[in-house]
Amino acid sequence: MTRLRIGLAAGLGLGATALATTATAAPATALFAHQVPLVLDGAASSWILTSTALVLLMTLPGLALFYGGMVRRKNVIATITQSLGVAAVVTLAWFIAGYSLSFGIGQPVAGYSGDTVQAYIGSFDAFFLNGVTPTTAHSLTPGLPEYLWIAYQLTFAIITPALIAGAFAERIKYSGLLLFTGLWTLLVYAPICHWVWGGGFLGAAGVLDFAGGAVVHVNAGVAGLVCAIFLGARKGYGQSPIVAHNPVLTMIGACLLLVGWIGFNAGSAWTPDSIASVALLNTILAAMAGSLTWKIVEVMEKRKPSLIGALSGLIAGLVAITPAAGLVDPKGAVIIGLASGPVCYAASVWIKKLLRYDDSLDAFGIHGAGGILGALLTGVFASAAVNGVAEGATIAKQAWGLGVTIGWSAVATFVILIVCKFTTGLRVTDAQESEGLDGHLHGEVMEGA
Repeated sequence: MTRLRIGLAAGLGLGATALATTATAAPATALFAHQVPLVLDGAASSWILTSTALVLLMTLPGLALFYGGMVRRKNVIATITQSLGVAAVVTLAWFIAGYSLSFGIGQPVAGYSGDTVQAYIGSFDAFFLNGVTPTTAHSLTPGLPEYLWIAYQLTFAIITPALIAGAFAERIKYSGLLLFTGLWTLLVYAPICHWVWGGGFLGAAGVLDFAGGAVVHVNAGVAGLVCAIFLGARKGYGQSPIVAHNPVLTMIGACLLLVGWIGFNAGSAWTPDSIASVALLNTILAAMAGSLTWKIVEVMEKRKPSLIGALSGLIAGLVAITPAAGLVDPKGAVIIGLASGPVCYAASVWIKKLLRYDDSLDAFGIHGAGGILGALLTGVFASAAVNGVAEGATIAKQAWGLGVTIGWSAVATFVILIVCKFTTGLRVTDAQESEGLDGHLHGEVMEGA
């Protein structure tokens, strides 16, 4: 258990010395720099096996149903299929290179004396999972089989680009989505993951991200905003209301996301201990607080609380608590959750309307804005009494990490979109968009569509 706790500090850049000591204990000729011999922790492994299944549940079927219920009936199958397509592409990209680029450790870098840390990108050693065996572990988590660690981190890599799909729902070509996903996973997600969690420069600078506020939500939200602006609005957007065809489907998806988020946040403690326990409680508290305050703002403006609004607030609370889940006490979690409802409502409704961009399912409004809020408030409420790695947390450090994440995500996403536009293409034809993507792209339609 102690080694897992040390691994968390190392992953946040606060225990690099412990990481180096562990790594150098392994035979240099037999293991890569990121590997140590496995010393199996059965309790931790059981918890991460369970958490892996829970996080995968978030995308399939959770996010697929959540998004599928909010689009028009003619695009339901296309929207749900996008989540599955993203999962398939990311899985293979992770196997080929994503894991090595994210969590591989290269040779010492100037300014990181004594640490086997590569500041900007992981190693190229473990492509195709080369060198990974049943007896190896990652030096961050010496009690977990490396295969299990790879699988758990894969589920985070899957859901991140799947979230982006909400920004351009109902108007993107399927081939363009798949190409975008593969490139984005390797060129955007993997570097940022390494910078924060894999021993890179943001973690070393003291940037805290317990379960993915910057790596997952801000990253996906900013990329989604760039995609929404690049592709342009849906036909008829702003002229007449675009109504969710099945809020009940969205309710089912949101509940699956809530349950899966326990593996996302509490699983990020890497072992079933007190930190996992507080992360679990904080997750539930923030989710319910966010749902409540979103409804309050909605009632003040529209006089009626909608189901879609209540579910959006629920997800906003989950997003905002993600970077802080195992770092703050329950009082801090409630404050973060209460703040997330109004902030994400403003981003999803007022700011979007003011700037006139079509973020179809509010990828930026909820994940971008909520992730930024949560990451900043982590610097306010992080407590060393809850988790020792919170010592020295500040808003300035968090803002630095957010600035780097936002800048790289925006610029790299824009470049990838240009590549996709001139290869596979990105946007469907006007006729396909008007008649619906289900029949045109997939040859299937919902009964009654």
